[in-house]
Amino acid sequence: MRSVNIGICGLGTVGAGVYNVLGRNSKQINSRANCDLVISQVGARRDNPNCDTNGTDVSRDIFDVAKNPDIDIVVELIGGTDVAHKLVMTALENGKHVVTANKALIAQHGMEIFAAAEARGLIVAYEAAVAGGIPIIKALREGLSGNRINWLAGIINGTTNFILSEMDSKGREFADVLTEAQEKGYAEADPTFDVEGIDAAHKLVIMTSLAFGMPLSLDGIYTDGITKLEPQDVSYARELGYAIKHLGITRQTGQGVELRVHPTLVPESCLIAGVNDVSNAVMVNADAVGTTLFYGPGAGSEPTASSVLADIVDVARTMGAGADSWVPALGCNTTALQTQPIMAIQDIETSFYIRFSALDKPGVLSDITGIMANAGISIEAIIQKEQPAGEDYVNVIILTNVTKEKLLDAAVEHIEQLETVRGSVTFIRVEHLDQ
Repeated sequence: MRSVNIGICGLGTVGAGVYNVLGRNSKQINSRANCDLVISQVGARRDNPNCDTNGTDVSRDIFDVAKNPDIDIVVELIGGTDVAHKLVMTALENGKHVVTANKALIAQHGMEIFAAAEARGLIVAYEAAVAGGIPIIKALREGLSGNRINWLAGIINGTTNFILSEMDSKGREFADVLTEAQEKGYAEADPTFDVEGIDAAHKLVIMTSLAFGMPLSLDGIYTDGITKLEPQDVSYARELGYAIKHLGITRQTGQGVELRVHPTLVPESCLIAGVNDVSNAVMVNADAVGTTLFYGPGAGSEPTASSVLADIVDVARTMGAGADSWVPALGCNTTALQTQPIMAIQDIETSFYIRFSALDKPGVLSDITGIMANAGISIEAIIQKEQPAGEDYVNVIILTNVTKEKLLDAAVEHIEQLETVRGSVTFIRVEHLDQ
């Protein structure tokens, strides 16, 4: 069989996983690729004790790999965007196919990278950039290519899912669980990208581009993290028959494309409500197949390596066949992508969970429901919790029917101005994911 030479840039958690799994499963992988996949060079600033690279050419300069005339496929696993962008562009300029697990790189620079690859007849593959070991990119690009995709919603960040799972099952505080997540290696020392939803936003943009044939762009995406969630809201949601999950949601509507990342109440009966710990899951609703769920590990050395190696196998199989099917849209090249308007979050229609602290006396609830009625908001349910000992205020929880967010914003502003309401109003969006 022919040989395909691979250069791995970055020997961290994922890079070591790719090296080890390919070494362990080389017989099966080579048979599936119909060629001998050979790791000919590794570019890494330092060795990884979890990976024995004896017998492999190791360079401390990753750009040596991108410029090596003997390398066929460059695997970018260094992370970040600036150096990674330069590395990928250098690899393409030197005629190399590229496999990457870098969601930020694809979300921010994907259009430039894909255009450069197309111009040279090269392939850029990025299965591992979204949802770790779950083959959601291939599902959107290939498995569901006969469908019109209506919407998708996903738990696409393991750190936030772990934190919410612990808050739900044990009633723990956000800060306490975040510390444990950092100790276990689920969260970085600076967890901002995870807990503020930025990581999930990058992944959602990539899936949206595939689902709806749109250019990659972060413009217009609404992003909200989980740092303000309180254990009482997680508990009240359970009482009402819901779980709170941090979701990335995209939906095609007559007014444009919804593109949003935020905490969401989902019914306990929904499959995605039962996805806990660091697992990821993506629900996709399409016209022909209906609703499907893709579930599995969203990160980790070997799960992510599984996706990287799947891309390597696909690239090796199709080398020389052209790159038309490897760009963001389903079956389109970059010139065929169509920009669509992104809906402002204020124009999104959904249901809402609302919580506030109100004075426990006659007429207060009537005032509040009157404000909501005047705003055109229909109420599904109201719960008034027991009055704590020595307190004049009680927690009130309202579930609304579907309404535009700008109507809710106006009602919330009015409610917060009432002398009988203490503090600010908490609201969380509700999705039933059934249409």
